[in-house]
Amino acid sequence: MTDESNDPLISGYRRFRADHWPEARAEYEALAAGQTPHTLIVACSDSRADPALIFDAAPGQLFVVRNVANLVPPYEPDGQLHGVSAALEFGVKVLKVSRIVVMGHAHCGGVAAMRNGAPESVQDFVSPWIAQGTPVVRHVAETVPANEVEQASEEAVVRLSIRNLRTFPWIAEREAAGTLELVGLHFGIAEGILRKLTGAPRFEPLS
Repeated sequence: MTDESNDPLISGYRRFRADHWPEARAEYEALAAGQTPHTLIVACSDSRADPALIFDAAPGQLFVVRNVANLVPPYEPDGQLHGVSAALEFGVKVLKVSRIVVMGHAHCGGVAAMRNGAPESVQDFVSPWIAQGTPVVRHVAETVPANEVEQASEEAVVRLSIRNLRTFPWIAEREAAGTLELVGLHFGIAEGILRKLTGAPRFEPLS
């Protein structure tokens, strides 16, 4: 049994109730009636790159999908289990978000595994999951200077996920109609800087 007096989750909850809840109660009560997030974010599960913190977002503003290496698989309505695709369908068709952001980050372990192979201990699910990004990452490793490979490969995975988003017909249609924007970002953990996918060869820092 966890000692609750030393449990960081329980301690955090108690701070939330004591320090945050009194001021935020009315906001949460309003949110209980429904959510209307403006942006859907596909981000990595990495504990160092939390979209809500990075964008200083309030509850109800972001619909967040997190997985290993912020990957979006291609459209494949085959009746199987597709967690990312289900979240995209709900966010776009039901919540009607106006923007989808794919946010990668520095020092991504998932992207590193695409370059070097997944550890033997994670062959059941991680290895086949990251395999979808391996070809683009290895291509980058062969075409950029060695000191740029890490970040360039993380950016390449964001580009791949953006391309795969456009294989979903109801995303492509909305983007073409101007009602849905697709954005690629990369977060530098050490310096706290966001870089954006533009027309340039590499992501460019946001001012």
